[in-house]
Amino acid sequence: MSISVNGNAVQVPDDPRVSLLDLLRDGLHLHGTKKGCNQGACGACTVLVDGERMLSCLSLAVQFDGRSITTIEGLGEPGALHPLQQAFVEHDGFQCGYCTPGQICSAVAMVEEVRRGVPSHVTSDLNSNVIDFSHDEMRERMSGNLCRCGAYNGIIDAINETLKEAAE
Repeated sequence: MSISVNGNAVQVPDDPRVSLLDLLRDGLHLHGTKKGCNQGACGACTVLVDGERMLSCLSLAVQFDGRSITTIEGLGEPGALHPLQQAFVEHDGFQCGYCTPGQICSAVAMVEEVRRGVPSHVTSDLNSNVIDFSHDEMRERMSGNLCRCGAYNGIIDAINETLKEAAE
């Protein structure tokens, strides 16, 4: 059994109890993905699984045989940040930075959800494939990622800029 992590084939641990988070941090030494609450409440461990956001602390590594995992280290390219990473820097979307990898991974997936027309709890028109991306819509979609420092204004500004640039 193997999974792809940031484009590299990785053997799934023999122990079926190993969480995806522990595989990433302890087995692969990818420390960008953070262990916050380890209960799925804070979003610090958010990674992308086949492009969709997933809480790695609540997921067992064996669940992902044949699938593709992208961590914060897998976004962008060497010497070139992903547009959302760059926007977080430019808009001070972080303070201590602990939640930032999960926030960015979640935002990357959220942007794709909006592009695909996936509704959220606050989407007003469920029959439309076009999401009116309001302030409330963004806050609802990012509500699973907490920031203890309260850098939400910078996070929202970074996401808004990236969405605006993607629409152009």
